[in-house]
Amino acid sequence: MKTISAETIRDTVRDLSIKANLFLRSDILKALEFAYKTERNIRAKEILGAIIKNATVARRRKIAICQDTGMPIVFVEIGQEVKVTGDLRQAINKGVEAGYKLGSLRNSIVPDPLNRGVCQYSPAIIHTEIVRGSRVKLTVLPKGFGCENKSQLKMFNPTAKLTEVKEFIVDSVRSAGADACPPYVVSVGIGGTADYASFLAKKALLKPLNRKKSVLERELLRKINALNIGPMGLGGKTTALAVNIEKYPTHIAGLPVAVNISCHALRIAKAIL
Repeated sequence: MKTISAETIRDTVRDLSIKANLFLRSDILKALEFAYKTERNIRAKEILGAIIKNATVARRRKIAICQDTGMPIVFVEIGQEVKVTGDLRQAINKGVEAGYKLGSLRNSIVPDPLNRGVCQYSPAIIHTEIVRGSRVKLTVLPKGFGCENKSQLKMFNPTAKLTEVKEFIVDSVRSAGADACPPYVVSVGIGGTADYASFLAKKALLKPLNRKKSVLERELLRKINALNIGPMGLGGKTTALAVNIEKYPTHIAGLPVAVNISCHALRIAKAIL
């Protein structure tokens, strides 16, 4: 049985919180660079160039990629052969608080969703999964709310045709328009229950953009890019950098489909203990 202290998890989450907000994922940056090279719309090309420069400056000067440092989301995979000493949830939240303070990152969390209140750094949204093995994998995803606010969920009848599902996904991007800072990564969860489909859509954001895509993912990307929303909504062929889909079995009576959109600043950092 491997033992990992809560303090180690706290310190790791602290470092990941800073890294995620300062350094854009390499696969996202490469996708942006490819979009820049292949874009023919002059305004779109200028916007893509500015986005790439912004990420470069943030990395060099060690400042946040975006002023919205997001709602911290932490995915935790805990091996069955691991014992965590101490309070895991508290350790994660303390790590987020320490990282955001140390990295001079904006505190964006209100303590009460209705009455609001003074902004703070935590709590994070924590998703925990028990897996095989003797390791703990921590992934920090700061999710900005300009794009999070464009999330959509639809409970289709089980008799719904695939064309209806495709239309819903594309229409979700169409309705988001320029509001969520395109180019996007469009993340889709299909199956499970209403809440689990939404979780799948969020989890799909973790998938590498350079992996082999399914036929459905490629088709949806073509349809979304044909919308001509383009970078920051000024037109162009790159409305989305990728479409990522996660599926799960569901009930015979339903077909949940959730769409979670990320702006171009899809920020993720991970570590294995």
